[in-house]
Amino acid sequence: MLFLRGLRPAVCWIFLLGAMSLGHCARAAQLMEYEVATPTTVDGIELNAEERQWIRAHPQVIVASKQYPLYQFKDEYGQWSGLNIDVLDRISVMTGLHFVHEETFSTEHLLRRLESGAADMTTTLALNDERKLFLDFSHAFGGSAWVLVGRAGAPLLQSLEQLSEKKLVLPARHAMEATIRRDHPAIELRSVKTYAEARALVESGEVDATIENETGAQLYPVGQLKIGHTVEGSWEADHLAVRKGQPHLLSILNKALEAFPPAELRAIRLKWLDGIAPRPALSFWQRLTQWGCWGVFIVSLFGLLSLLWNRRLATLIKQHLDVENDLSEQLAFQHALMDAMPDPMFMRDVEGRLVMCNKSYEEALSTRLDQVQGRQLIEVDVVPRETAEQLHAEFIVQLDSRKPRFTKRQLKFNNGVREIYQWTVPFYGADGQVRGLLGGWTDIGLRRSEGGCECSR
Repeated sequence: MLFLRGLRPAVCWIFLLGAMSLGHCARAAQLMEYEVATPTTVDGIELNAEERQWIRAHPQVIVASKQYPLYQFKDEYGQWSGLNIDVLDRISVMTGLHFVHEETFSTEHLLRRLESGAADMTTTLALNDERKLFLDFSHAFGGSAWVLVGRAGAPLLQSLEQLSEKKLVLPARHAMEATIRRDHPAIELRSVKTYAEARALVESGEVDATIENETGAQLYPVGQLKIGHTVEGSWEADHLAVRKGQPHLLSILNKALEAFPPAELRAIRLKWLDGIAPRPALSFWQRLTQWGCWGVFIVSLFGLLSLLWNRRLATLIKQHLDVENDLSEQLAFQHALMDAMPDPMFMRDVEGRLVMCNKSYEEALSTRLDQVQGRQLIEVDVVPRETAEQLHAEFIVQLDSRKPRFTKRQLKFNNGVREIYQWTVPFYGADGQVRGLLGGWTDIGLRRSEGGCECSR
């Protein structure tokens, strides 16, 4: 219970952080709701007789499609996918139009297909004066800005004026090409086929910059490139571009876009583009709140870990004290047991130093444990020198051989020669290694005199 009371502050903080995260969960739930918001049944739109007749006369609408993730691209199965594909699929259900995609490999190739009449429409072209000569554009259904893309390590590109007297590369017939030639003649403009070629030239340092759709620029690893500021006044709306001479097709597409449910269009854009475009910079107070939340979380986590660690330490300390008490009790019992033995007993380590002895040992050699503990027999004056050297040598040999020894012998003590029955046995640790000798002796003469009997020899 004390442990639970100690955890209560940390639990409160964690509950608070959980409540603060509900806002993020609600946002995620909204995104999920948008993603599943597409209705299973779609109502058609009202078309006039001429528009219905046009659809019957044109069973297929050829769409010139250039791969441009995430707007339109071929998936691993070779099927067209992406934001614009979802929009066209929805329009197809609403109107009855059947879209057939014809792949093109560059902006110039796509424009030639439309100019020649080989394709009826496309979905990824930006509007400019040149294209309005042979294309009609539908209502907008989204959009993004153009951004400057320069080489990493170079100054951040903030405007086209910064590229004066420098090289700019664009795919051929880019939507911004005419504007740049007219308004920024000091920029040296170079044309290539694709955006991939343009990025490669910037990375190699052959040119200074390129211009790319903001969404597209965020899709690729930065590597040797650096994304700069947006080109001022260059918002690129998303349109469906229709080859001129097809007013009925344009009218049908505009009616479909007008009837397109806003929630569904928003769900499609979130499905493909959420997390790709750069997030707006947080204000100071937003950053401060964010830092505060993280700070509270870290402090709470540290507090919880500290409480758990303290609890663990308290448990370990208690276990350690319990073990010490048990060992103390065992040691006291061993001392009491040895002291209760009538014959002298001793314990020596692997170097022959005395570890422990009983009272009978002290009385037999007229000494005390504190005077001889930790010392070899040859280092103390409790037996004659020759006896001490003889017994110490026997102890060392026995520790090497690890064999018990039981012998009846006569030994010279300080108070004379005695006939004794001596025993010594090695003892081992938990790891199986010898730790020393346990031994003692019985004074045969003293026992004979005390018992009043003759003991066989």
